[in-house]
Amino acid sequence: MNPTEQKDLLIKRRIELTGAMADIEDKLDDPMPKDWEDRASERQGDEVLEALGNADLDELRRIDAALTRIADGTYGTCAKCGDPISDERLSAVPTAALCRNCA
Repeated sequence: MNPTEQKDLLIKRRIELTGAMADIEDKLDDPMPKDWEDRASERQGDEVLEALGNADLDELRRIDAALTRIADGTYGTCAKCGDPISDERLSAVPTAALCRNCA
């Protein structure tokens, strides 16, 4: 897969993530229920949503870094050793900054 195709996939995933993160933010902003048991259950749900949001944010950062490497012309080159990253690895992990050996 060439960098242009990878870029399109990364941008599509970025849009999905930002939408999901906006949904999580909206849910976290909902008022808490007045009932104590409902509030405890809601708090547990909020903790799960926060964890999902953090995971999405981490993935978003990796996508942005990959998009920067595409723009710089360094996408597909290992950031550690400078060897090419295999097409198979980039297909499996489009945000990969390291080759299989360095990862």
